Amino acid sequence: MKKKNILITGADGFIGSHLTELMVREGFNVTALSMYNSFNDWGWLEEVECKNDIEIISGDIRDPDFCKKITKGKDIVFHLAALIGIPYSYLAPQSYVDTNIKGTMNICQAALDNEIEQMIHTSTSEVYGTANYVPIDEKHPTQAQSPYSASKISADAMAMSFYNSFELPLVIARPFNTYGPRQSSRAIIPTIITQIANGLSKIDLGDLTPTRDFNFVSDTCNGFLLLSGCEKANGEIVNIGSNTEISIGDLVNKIKTLMGSDIEIQTDPKRIRPKNSEVFRLVCDNQKINELVSYKPSIAIDEGLKKTIDWLLIPENLNKYKADIFNV
Repeated sequence: MKKKNILITGADGFIGSHLTELMVREGFNVTALSMYNSFNDWGWLEEVECKNDIEIISGDIRDPDFCKKITKGKDIVFHLAALIGIPYSYLAPQSYVDTNIKGTMNICQAALDNEIEQMIHTSTSEVYGTANYVPIDEKHPTQAQSPYSASKISADAMAMSFYNSFELPLVIARPFNTYGPRQSSRAIIPTIITQIANGLSKIDLGDLTPTRDFNFVSDTCNGFLLLSGCEKANGEIVNIGSNTEISIGDLVNKIKTLMGSDIEIQTDPKRIRPKNSEVFRLVCDNQKINELVSYKPSIAIDEGLKKTIDWLLIPENLNKYKADIFNV
């Protein structure tokens, strides 16, 4: 059977780099897109175990001609490239429009022009905003509580319009809060771990009351893998999550226990979202993906946190993080 040729945009990022490794192990021919920079740095692709087994290209999804070139000859496109930092979206919302909305349109148009078999577009649970009801299924209304979530709601709508208007075979995968090795320090779990690991006596955090559905990165990537090739999923929005929730305060205590730390927590006003922008509760209903592809997460929160802590405690990994800086 002929190997499928796939493109992963955003492959240089956290989830993208793990998905790249998984797809190589599964026998796909992988082209991995890294955001162009003059240093020729490939982000987390520099660390992957399969670097010699993939084609790495550098470029920018904001360029439609480039998108058309890189999707040519591909069977499946996994579209993960996006700006994802919520605090930075308050400062530079136009850049989120350009990358997340226009970039998604460029990839969709290129996939359509090149007649790809399927496109997996990556959404986010942030589009739901604070839960009106839990667990959150795919029929839950979307709420634009930050410029980031507004750009992703718009990107999802743009992607779905290509399915409805042009019959582009497309799935919108909507992961809840993915965590694990290589996650950026703007996220809550690396923020906590790196501050403790650097020996700080007090750590700076924001609001501890919101709850999240944390899903280990290998489980999220497995959801992407299972959705690829599933024709029943085309034209569908599909949650990927664990069906569990934990408050940020309880998460901190778990990490403190696992790391044997008695560190104090102090509130950093810079880390508090504007009042109407905070998403206070997210918990996934993953019944739909389970019915479509028999998906079940396999890594419980304590095991996933232990794996993440162990990875971050490796000095060469910890040194990549600036624990004393609030990353937007």
